[in-house]
Amino acid sequence: MVRIHLSKLLGEKRMTQKQLSELTGIRPNTINEWYHDIAVSLRVEHIDRICEVLDCSVSELLEVIPNKIPKTGKYLIIEEHGNRKQGMGQ
Repeated sequence: MVRIHLSKLLGEKRMTQKQLSELTGIRPNTINEWYHDIAVSLRVEHIDRICEVLDCSVSELLEVIPNKIPKTGKYLIIEEHGNRKQGMGQ
């Protein structure tokens, strides 16, 4: 799983979500999803802009934590219509 540390970084910089949105050009709703760590996908361009504005590294913004139950390899189930579904044991 990928953990997003935007709320912590904004707090350290004493910056609001609105200010970050204005400085990066990223939609407020997207910033809010990152802030609450509920984003489903992350754009490389957004990562670049946020790191530039907050003067941080990617590893300060994002943390990779191993999944308790693997989601790839033999655990990956592909449904008939091509969408992925979580593997067994979930």
